[in-house]
Amino acid sequence: MSAKNHMKSKIRKGNYFEDFYLGMVITHATPRTITSGDQALYTALYGSRFAFSSSDEFARSLGFDCAPVDDFLAFHIVFGKTVADISLNAVANLGYAEGVFGVPLYPGDTVSTVSEVIGVKENSNGKTGVVYVRSTGRNQHGEMVLQYVRWVMVRKREVDAPAPEVIVPDLSLDAAADSLSVTGGLNLAGYDYALSGSAYRWGDYSIGECIAHIDGMTIEEAEHQMATRLYQNTAKVHFNQHTESQGRFGRRLIYGGHIISIARALSFNGMENAFKVAAINGGTHVAPTFSGDTVYAWSEVLEKIELPERDDVGALRVRLIAAKNNNCEDFPLKNSEGRYDEDIVLDFDYTVLLPT
Repeated sequence: MSAKNHMKSKIRKGNYFEDFYLGMVITHATPRTITSGDQALYTALYGSRFAFSSSDEFARSLGFDCAPVDDFLAFHIVFGKTVADISLNAVANLGYAEGVFGVPLYPGDTVSTVSEVIGVKENSNGKTGVVYVRSTGRNQHGEMVLQYVRWVMVRKREVDAPAPEVIVPDLSLDAAADSLSVTGGLNLAGYDYALSGSAYRWGDYSIGECIAHIDGMTIEEAEHQMATRLYQNTAKVHFNQHTESQGRFGRRLIYGGHIISIARALSFNGMENAFKVAAINGGTHVAPTFSGDTVYAWSEVLEKIELPERDDVGALRVRLIAAKNNNCEDFPLKNSEGRYDEDIVLDFDYTVLLPT
C-alpha cells in the first residue's frame, strides 16, 4: 500500500446535504478587503448608473464621506464567502428572504461572513435536500453590513444516508419599516435631481404601477466568469465545463446573482432615484440562464412605506422581474395555468429608498 493511502486528505470537497444540521454555525474563510478597484470593475461589468454609488461628490452632498460601494456588490461579497461551505455541491440556489442591509460598505472596509443553518429538508428523490441558512456579513468593526436567509438544493454524498427531521423555518417575506436602515448622517436637502438623472421622487410612484425598463444586456461568458471570480464564488456549476458537460444542461449555469445585478442596473431607466437598497424581502431564480441570453427587466411597485421620523426619504417595495430574450414591454409573468412565463428567470422582491 502506498504511503499516500495512509494520509488524511487535505482537500476540501465542500459540505453535502447530510453534513448540515440545525444550529450549525460556520465561520467562512477568507475575509475580503474592498477596494475602489472592486467598485470600478463592478461598474464595468454591469454599467450601474446610480449617482449615490458612482460619485464621491454626490455622496458627500448627502452627508457621506465618499460613495459607498454598490449594495449588490456588498451582497455578492458576503454571499461569495459562503459558497465553499454552503453551496459548493449545490444543484441550485432556490431563494432569499429576510435580507436587511446595515451600515454602508466603503473601499477599505474588510468583510467577513458567518452562517447558521436554520432548516433542513430532504427531497423526495433521496438524492438531494434543501438547506436553509442565515448569513451575516460584518465589517472590521463588527457592524452588520448585510444579513439574509437563503435556501439551496444540495447533493447528498450517500443516497442511503438517513433523512434528517424536516425543519422548514417560518420566514417573513417583507421588511417592516422600523427594520430598514437609514444611515443617521443621511441628509437629502442637497439632493441634485439633474445629476441623479430624473425628477421622479417617492411620491411620483403608485402602488401597482409597472415600469418596463426597456434596455437589454446580453450575457457574455467572459464577463460572467470575471464577475463570479470577483466575488470569490467557487461553485462548480459556474466554472467547470468539464464536469457540467455531463450535467442536466450540458453547460455552465450563470450565477443567479449576476442576473440580479443586471436587472438592478437596468432598473435605473425609470427608477433613477432609487439610490439605496434597504432590504431583500424574497426572491426566486425561476429558470437558468446561459451565455448568449439577453436579459431585460421590469418593476412593479408593491407597497409605499413611510419611514419613522423621516420626512425626506421614503421606501418602495418593488417586484423586480428579469426575463431572457423578452423585452418585457407587455409585463410577462405567469400564464393562464398560473405558471411562470417560459422567459422569466428572476422574481425578486426588494425595498429601495427614494427622496420624497
